[in-house]
Amino acid sequence: MPTVDMVRTGQNINRLRKQTGLSTADLQAALGLSSPRAIFKWQRGDCLPTVDNLVVLAALFGVRIDDILAIDVAG
Repeated sequence: MPTVDMVRTGQNINRLRKQTGLSTADLQAALGLSSPRAIFKWQRGDCLPTVDNLVVLAALFGVRIDDILAIDVAG
């Protein structure tokens, strides 16, 4: 079964954020988060953004959700 690699997904979020010139504060404001804590957790690979946050991130970064998520296919 395919699984999401949380660490590589976090690396993708960090890379895409930097490529688009956005700060964590910019993402925090765009996502309506009260603190940047969740963004740091995503970037470390501790957890994944919710589906609705993934949709917003993809729009902000100008990519598809598939470009954010790192999928490992076993087998």
